Amino acid sequence: MFLDAAGQNFAHKLLEYRQETDYKVADSPEERMAVYRLRYDAYMREETIDRNSARVFHDAYDDFNNCWIFSISIDGRMISSIRLHVISQEFRKGPALDVFPDIVGPMIDEGKVLIDPTRFVADEQAMIRYPELPYLTLRAACMASEFFDADYCLATVRREHAAFYRRVFRSTFMCDPRPYPGLKKPICLLRADVSNIRDKLMTRYPIFESSFTERRMIFEQRDMLQAMNGSSIVGPVLGDNLARSFMDGTLSHKLNS
Repeated sequence: MFLDAAGQNFAHKLLEYRQETDYKVADSPEERMAVYRLRYDAYMREETIDRNSARVFHDAYDDFNNCWIFSISIDGRMISSIRLHVISQEFRKGPALDVFPDIVGPMIDEGKVLIDPTRFVADEQAMIRYPELPYLTLRAACMASEFFDADYCLATVRREHAAFYRRVFRSTFMCDPRPYPGLKKPICLLRADVSNIRDKLMTRYPIFESSFTERRMIFEQRDMLQAMNGSSIVGPVLGDNLARSFMDGTLSHKLNS
């Protein structure tokens, strides 16, 4: 894909952030509380939730086994967060499925693997300092799409944000806005076909590229801990194969081979 000078400069500027940006799954109580506070502040600024005395915002979806909550930082300071659910026939749970069952359900029935990103929030000062922040944050969804060999990456966003996903990810508008759990403003659904957009997306925005090692460090770490603890649920797509390979020392399971 040909990029003009402005496009090349923007792509290069995005790449400069790659070494500075840290992508971490927030699994400890302290890490999650920091994310919940960031969410609260962000949603209160947009007047999309009710005030509460605890000044945190979370829901039951945060505790699902197919959920990864990202804390994204630069220079040790959290600049944004995003939550990802991996929805498949093995684990049919996620906010998009509950809100749009008539649309998302048939995709799962066909055997598709879906990445469902939600709770995209950002620090107020970081938004000013890093106008490229949406690209830095959504890189987490791109990594998940690669690692879990997803067919589609969804976008459940307010109508005014849909244009960004249609322009950058070539997402298809699936339906008009509907009420969404915990939020005052309705949310619409878009869908990006991962295999169809991948090459053009990576060419235009190389910031979205990642190595298998990076993806493995992020997404297998929690599953290995659960395997060590004898958890009966290791992951919606990784499943028992990862637990067995960890126990016998091979750990050779790859989802995007």
